[in-house]
Amino acid sequence: MSLTLIIILIIAGLLFLLLEVLVIPGTTVVGIAGFALIIFSVWESYHVFGSPTGHFVLIGTIFFTILTVYLALKSKTWNKIMLKTEISGKVNEIDSTKVQAGDPGVTVSRLTPGGKALINNEYYEVHTNGEFIDQESEIIVTHLADNKIFVKRK
Repeated sequence: MSLTLIIILIIAGLLFLLLEVLVIPGTTVVGIAGFALIIFSVWESYHVFGSPTGHFVLIGTIFFTILTVYLALKSKTWNKIMLKTEISGKVNEIDSTKVQAGDPGVTVSRLTPGGKALINNEYYEVHTNGEFIDQESEIIVTHLADNKIFVKRK
């Protein structure tokens, strides 16, 4: 085995270990394979080239492993590829001044027991108390609870 192949295996092992630490959660085959590649490469360098070269490969592997982990965990490295947008929208936030108990509406989809309805010229996701209501049926708002609108057949 050549020294070039040993270096390539060490680099592949380092990449696998970085994937394990930074991308893939838990202990997986990728991390075990990366660790095994590094150990095999160092062992093979001792076996093929003898102790002096094996020591250099071992020390170099330890140095580059520490350097790679340090560079990967620096915050500036991740700021270059990090998503910096903020989501300002909110899901299903009901304005209690627009919808109140007793307001009439029409179902847009079948309520089984949840679906869409048109109430006060706006579309809302509504729920029933277990009742199925067909599409385009007239409904009335019974109450609002936990940011949900509950309706019944008119």
